[in-house]
Amino acid sequence: MTPTAAPGKQAARTPAGQAREKILATAFRLFYAQGLRAAGIDTIIAESGVAKATFYKYFPAKDDLILAYLEKVDGVWTGQLHAAADAAGSDPADRLVGLFDALTSACRRDGYRGCAFINAAAESASGTRVHERTAAHKENVRTWIRGLAEEAGAPDPDQLARSLTLVLDGGLASGVLDADPAAAIAARDTAAQLVAASLGHTAAPGN
Repeated sequence: MTPTAAPGKQAARTPAGQAREKILATAFRLFYAQGLRAAGIDTIIAESGVAKATFYKYFPAKDDLILAYLEKVDGVWTGQLHAAADAAGSDPADRLVGLFDALTSACRRDGYRGCAFINAAAESASGTRVHERTAAHKENVRTWIRGLAEEAGAPDPDQLARSLTLVLDGGLASGVLDADPAAAIAARDTAAQLVAASLGHTAAPGN
């Protein structure tokens, strides 16, 4: 994620442009593995190998770092959802089901701890910047899914989008609680049934 410094006199120093990325990469790993509050600033500074002054130059408060972390997670997870939908083809109904393949892949990764946004919401008070960012992410995902539902011809795209995002979030949570990737497969099958029912189709087994 962070380019390796070239050997030479400046190898021991981290260029200014890379310092922020080193901090963010370390926070990305620790926040997800340990939780937002358990991962302390001193630990992040020590493991990222930057000076304390450098850290506070880029992130004056811990919440600033948490928001940057969530922004990065948003880009990664949203990209995975879109890629999974794209892989399912051009039909909007297939894309609505195909996006759940991103969930299957996520649940099978080592160190999987569920949805970073759900975890962050559980650790932040309502009305704070962090909590608002988690809510915004969920709303953006739901809006995208609603657009696909509308393209697919769902008579009530709002309801279908809400149902599918609830299944998606449930699959994310169940994947870590059950420690079983089968939860993601079940979520995909449920999504296929919801889409088929909404569109008046019959869902094929394992679709």
